[in-house]
Amino acid sequence: MSGPRVVLVGPMGVGKSTVGALLAERLGCSYRDTDDDIVSAQGRTIADIFVDEGEASFRAIEKAAVATALAGHEGVLALGGGSILDADTRALLEGQPVVFLSMDVEEAVKRTGLNVARPLLAVNPRKQWRELMEARRHLYTEVARVVVATDGRTPDEVAAAVLDALELKQA
Repeated sequence: MSGPRVVLVGPMGVGKSTVGALLAERLGCSYRDTDDDIVSAQGRTIADIFVDEGEASFRAIEKAAVATALAGHEGVLALGGGSILDADTRALLEGQPVVFLSMDVEEAVKRTGLNVARPLLAVNPRKQWRELMEARRHLYTEVARVVVATDGRTPDEVAAAVLDALELKQA
């Protein structure tokens, strides 16, 4: 098999990193996060890239990072929350084992709080998160093979639900 065993998409704060690491452990494979790839390659935070170069520049960097990871990673892969905005990225996700981790706005506010490291939520987190989700939900759903709700679930429960939904066996 080539390509990732699982690709996680969803909004910031939904738990892609936590659940992704648990899935990788349970599947006996490696975990990779394209946001981490970007930070490592750029030598600065995503927030700094947004501030210094703007969202369009960040999205171009992100698009390249996602394409590279999809082509070269065979474990569990988590994508940045906005990566699905790019049509070419969505095309690359066709046929992949993509899981949309979803949550409602109240859960999102609890999880993300007023985190200043999240550049798209700097002013009014609840309103901005809701607007981001309204703009992106159909794209997450479009690329996903399955949707797994995270509300009221522990990361272990979410990981188990992902494995069940994709019919994957633990290592």
